Formats: sequence, structure tokens, C-alpha cells
Amino acid sequence: MRALQYLNKFFYKYRYRLILGLTITVFSKIFALQVPQLIRESLIVVEDYQKNIITNISEVKHQLLINILFIIGAAVISGFFTFMMRQTLIVMSRLIEFDLKNEIYQQYQKLSLSFYKQNRTGDLMNRISEDVGKVRMYFGPAIMYTMNMLVLFVVALTKMIHIDAKLTLYTLLPFPILSLSIYLLSKTINIRSNIVQQYLSKLTTFSQEIFSGIYVIKAYGIEAQTSKDFNELTTVSKEKNIDLYKAQALFFPLMILLIGISNILVIYIGGMQYINGEISNIGYIAEFIIYINMLTWPVAVVGWVTSIVQQAEVSQRRINEFLEVKPKITNKQPEHTEIKGDIEFKEVSFTYDDTEITALKNVNFSIEQGKTLAIMGKTGSGKSTIVNLITRLYDTDKGKVLIDHKPVEELNLYDLRSSIGFVPQDAFLFSETIKNNIRFGKEEATDEEIEEAAKEAYIDHNIQAFKNKYDTLVGERGVTLSGGQKQRISIARALISDPKILVFDDCLSAVDTETEEIILKNIKNAALGKTTVIVSHRTSSAKNADKIIVLDQGRIVQKGTHASLIQQKGYYQDIYNQQLEEKTDRK
Repeated sequence: MRALQYLNKFFYKYRYRLILGLTITVFSKIFALQVPQLIRESLIVVEDYQKNIITNISEVKHQLLINILFIIGAAVISGFFTFMMRQTLIVMSRLIEFDLKNEIYQQYQKLSLSFYKQNRTGDLMNRISEDVGKVRMYFGPAIMYTMNMLVLFVVALTKMIHIDAKLTLYTLLPFPILSLSIYLLSKTINIRSNIVQQYLSKLTTFSQEIFSGIYVIKAYGIEAQTSKDFNELTTVSKEKNIDLYKAQALFFPLMILLIGISNILVIYIGGMQYINGEISNIGYIAEFIIYINMLTWPVAVVGWVTSIVQQAEVSQRRINEFLEVKPKITNKQPEHTEIKGDIEFKEVSFTYDDTEITALKNVNFSIEQGKTLAIMGKTGSGKSTIVNLITRLYDTDKGKVLIDHKPVEELNLYDLRSSIGFVPQDAFLFSETIKNNIRFGKEEATDEEIEEAAKEAYIDHNIQAFKNKYDTLVGERGVTLSGGQKQRISIARALISDPKILVFDDCLSAVDTETEEIILKNIKNAALGKTTVIVSHRTSSAKNADKIIVLDQGRIVQKGTHASLIQQKGYYQDIYNQQLEEKTDRK
């Protein structure tokens, strides 16, 4: 139960609803327990008439009619309070579910990129959906039925002891067996619940990856193999679920059996006491049987509630694993920071934790506000790592990244990132309209501003050709668009925010050189006064930059302008000549 202690803060937050629910439950059971007493009194009246203690049949009918009306009234009032109990406690559980999901989502947003490299999307989704759903059952039905059972037990047991303590003792004999059964089965349920949740995460992850990569699946014609893999996974998952439900299935038959035994004991022992004159009226035995049967569902539900609590504990433990992860990148400066755009790297080295690959080694460079820096180099040379350090998606292992002559750690993290227009190497679009994907960079942007940004990114003419123009849905991850179109919409999204720093991480790789020229010209005009960082494999993207650096295995091996670098032997001259030859061949 240790994992569930995390949830105590929600009990405190909604304590008034919890107290109100408990109060309503008490009133509901008080009225419900009036019914057995009224039935007992009705039977006493009938028995007295049979014994000629009451001789007037009209008096009997009158008393029975009054009792019937009281029974109906008690049942209606009890039903009303039961309705209010559900409204109070189940709504409370939904509010806690809302709070917990938001807390997990906020934690997901705070966690560093390294966390997402180590954990699968399907598992993240499962914990915020299925696991939170299991925890909600703990706050809702589990608490409601537990309170219902406890109140009913206390009130009913008090009345039963008042009628006959000896008969009550015999009636409760099966309950220790019930408690022992619950204790033994709960251990098994806890273990099997954990296994079931793990396989559910695997299923979610597998499905998410297959559907995201459906193009690859179809292109390679491996539908049969993936279906086989999925079938094998679901088969194991099915077997684990069956194992869990076999354990859970033992509860209800066991409960009904024990309650049945209690009824038999009441009838036999109570009957013998009535014959021996220890119980004065048969109505008391009827009242006792009704109490026992009223306890049938609350007692039977003990097993279900125990199962819910066990599953909630497993789920909350899985949730806590992520909630307890400390973000590596935190905002250390609560005060507002104004960003201008000077960038400097001083002896920067960086190694990725997950792969232990050293991406940068003692890198030094600077770029003044309003200037353009181009970064070139082979794949894996560290270009994107520099971009990630500028945007503070990672922190350096050694050395300093300075923005406006201040270490990035001393700047307000949110001000820093909102001052950067970032176009990643993998252009990501949301399953939304083109308009909303561009507006993502500036929520309050007008339609005119969106179109202007699209024109600067040289995508407006493509959008105008679509049937729904800017209201065209792009599908998940922009699946309905070409690679070049996705990249240009991403550029428009960065430009519309009017940032102080523009970062383009090899974002023109999917467009032809002519389109690239147009986009670069437009970007140059839009980036006037802004610091611009361009990562590229093409010298055509770098040639107009104020400064160019060339990386190789995490080190700067060349530095200068386009004019100076094409005169030096090395990577830049080689790639320039190669691309010049390719351009000549195409002509």
C-alpha cells in the first residue's frame, strides 16, 4: 500500500466531498435498515393475530398498511441518499482522475529528451490512461463500497447483537475464513495485476509503432510478419489476463457460499431457539435473515474492492516511477529574461548519457546578434548537438554556452525557448489544419500573418492549390504532405513567432536547390536583425552566412567565410566542388 500513499494529498484536497459522502452513506444505511424492523413488526402483528392476542382483523390490516407505507418511504429515502452518495464519491474520483492526469502530463513536459529516448511512447500513453483509470477505481467504487460496507456492518451488527448475541456469533463464524481467503488471494492478484499492466504497455507500444510506421510495413510487404508478432503478443497478454481473472473469480463464489452458510445457521439455530422459547417471535428470525442478505453484496464486494486496491497499487507504483524522475533541465531563473541574440560556446564538450557517445569536444565559437552562422560537417559530427545546446534541450558536460554573455542556465528557460524559432531536422506536424500548425508558433496570429509566414517559407502557392487551402487537415505527423512541404510549413511556424534567434537544423534537405535558393532569400529578408543558425549539408545554404564552422567528430576543423573556405583544402572545399559538379551534371 506504500505506493498509494502518494495519493493522500488528493484525499485532503477533496476532504469535504469525502466527509459529505460518508455522512450521506450513514443516512442511506440508517433508512435502509428500517425495512427489516418494519417487516419484523409486521410478522409479529400477523403472529399475534394467529395467537388471538389481536382479534380485530381491521386493526391488523391497518397496522400492515402503515408498515408497508413506512417500508416504501424508507426504501425511497434510502435510494435517494444512495444516489447522492454516488454523485458525491464518483464525481470526486473523476475530479482526482482529472488532477492526476494533468499532473502526469505536466511531468511529461518537464522531463528531458534523454527520458524519452529511454522510454517508449506506448508505455507513456498507457500510464496516463489505463493506469490512471485503475487508480480512479480506487478513489471511486473502492472507497464508496468500502464505506457502504463498513456503515452497513456497524449498524446492522449493532441491531443483530441487540436481538440475540448468541445467534449473531454463530452467523459471523464464516467471516474469519473470508478474511483469510482475501489475504491469500490478494497477494496473487497483486503479482498478476503487475504482469497484466506490463503486457498492456507492450501492446500499446507495439500498436503505436506499427501504425506510425505503416508506410514502411506496406513498402516492405511484412504485414504477415507483423500480424504474427502481434498475435503472439496478444496471446501471451490474453493468458496473463486469464490467470488474473481466475484468481479474481474465486472471490464471488466463495462470498456467496459463506453467506449461504450464514443463512442456514440463522434458520437452523434461530429456529431451534424459537422452538425452545429463547426467541419470542418468528419475526426476529425473518429480520435476522434480511440483515444477513443485506450484508451479502457488501461482503461479496470485499473481494472486488480488494482486487481494485491491488490493481490501483500496481498502477500507482508504475505512475510513481515517472513522477519521481527528476528533470535534468530545470528553470533556475524565475525572473523574466530579455533575450537579444549573442551566442558563444566556450570549451564546450558533451556526451550523451544513453549512448555514451561524445558528440562535442572543446568547441569554441561565437556569433553576434543579427549575424548568421552556418554549421557543416558529416553525419554524426555534432551539428544537431550544438543546436540542442543552444535551445537548452541538454546541458553541457564541460564548458559554457553563453547567450547575451550569460550562461544559458542563468536565463529564464521559458523566455529563452520562446525567443528561439526552431525548425528541427525531423519536421513534425500535428494532426491538425495547416493554419493551426503554423499558428502553433504564435497562438494569437491572424490569418494574414499566417499567409505572410507561409509566403516567406515558399509554401503559400502549394497551400492555395489544396481544396481546403489553409484549412486542409495534414493527418498524423503530416502524413498527407511531402517531405519538402512539411519542412516549409515548419519554417513558416518558426518565422511567424518573430523570434530573436532562428535555428534551422538541416530543414531544407527535402527541397530542390532552386526552391532552397528562394527560401533562403526569403529567410534572409525575414531574419534581418535576428541571429540565425543554419545547419546544413549543402554549401548553397551556407555560402551567405557571416561565419561558417565545419565539424568533424565533435571538433571544429574549419572556420571562416564561404570565400575563404573554398580556397582551403578540406571538407568544405571538397563538398563545394562535389555539389558544383552535381549541379553542372544536372544542367
